[in-house]
Amino acid sequence: MDWTRRDFLRQTAWGLGGIAMAAPGMLRSAEAEIDTAKLDSGLTSIKPDYKGPNVILIRFGGGVRRIETLDPKNTWCPYLTHELTKRGVLFPQMEIDQIEDLETSHGEGTLNLLTGRYDRYRDVAESRPEVGRKLFGSRFEAKVPTFFEYLREAYAVPDHQTLIINGEDRGDEEFYNFSNHHLFGVRHRSQTLSLRRYKMWLWRNQLAASELDDKTAQKRLNDLKELEKLDYRISREEGQGPVLDGFWEHWRQDFGDDGLRNERGDRLLTQLTLRAMRTLKPRMIMVNYQDCDYVHWGYASHYTNGIRIMDEGVRQLVEAVDADPAYRDNTVFMVVPDCGRDSNPFMDVPFQHHFGSRTSREIFALAFGPGIPKGQVVYRVVRQVDVAPTIMACTGLKASFAEGNVLEELWT
Repeated sequence: MDWTRRDFLRQTAWGLGGIAMAAPGMLRSAEAEIDTAKLDSGLTSIKPDYKGPNVILIRFGGGVRRIETLDPKNTWCPYLTHELTKRGVLFPQMEIDQIEDLETSHGEGTLNLLTGRYDRYRDVAESRPEVGRKLFGSRFEAKVPTFFEYLREAYAVPDHQTLIINGEDRGDEEFYNFSNHHLFGVRHRSQTLSLRRYKMWLWRNQLAASELDDKTAQKRLNDLKELEKLDYRISREEGQGPVLDGFWEHWRQDFGDDGLRNERGDRLLTQLTLRAMRTLKPRMIMVNYQDCDYVHWGYASHYTNGIRIMDEGVRQLVEAVDADPAYRDNTVFMVVPDCGRDSNPFMDVPFQHHFGSRTSREIFALAFGPGIPKGQVVYRVVRQVDVAPTIMACTGLKASFAEGNVLEELWT
């Protein structure tokens, strides 16, 4: 049989990740709930069903200072500061410990939240040169389990119901679905919803269906290989699984291929989370907001406007939970920054975070939901690594490998 160049590209797309088409009859409408009964992955029959509360951790990301968030007179997040604090317990003196070589940055802060443990992270290329070196790379691998892994190890929760909602500018953070711990790891991983994941799904489909001309197909194939490096610990044949394939098919029906109709930045993360709640019904979500980090471009308004966008996103998520019987009265929220920001009067834009200053380590946490006291403020100093053990306590589990402590005030 004579093969054309297009045949080759199509066959290669199958080999890279498999065609990501949803099962026949599964795509009833763009807003229809995806039928996952026969598609749940990673379950074992001996595990009990999870009966505890849903958990939504919102990373108030990109780093924020307390003065622009918690100070009622200077806040850029009025919904969180004036409204949500009435619904739960605020810890205004949460801190990132000052440890030698411990970075106050986004990847490190995110892993502190996910694992409940501090670590000195290095890009994976230092131990895995085969993945290729990357300038300023922060592709980190957790050595102890994430809270997603604890939940899935103990209960029959499918991977698509444990979700990280990730920003398009945070490719390095696509690594954080599972740890390298020998008792947990990939078989208990979470999944990620992000624009990068959509592109991977879309390009595989376009290549497999021969939708592109040869020149475009070659470029898409090269781009796809680069994106798949983000999942170097996952077999390429496995892809994202049939449930998320269906999710992205619905997304394509509504927003097309060009990315011009969907939201961008943190508004996209809110959009993805709301859609996931309607269709996938996740039990545990981490939303990695990040827009205020655009301040590195040099404009203070990028920082304050990013806080405002996150605040609006939080409002939308809380209102969606309050209106949905699957989540109402059965969902615990935690809102925590990944890091703080420097207060350097000698800089044109004094909102950096890489210098380990006091304010770059000063953050906060707000928790609310069923069983949590309302309108309380706890002024003792607590630690960022206390978040994961507290989330596990909400689910009835223990974060055995975390070094933080449970925030007991949530149940007193």
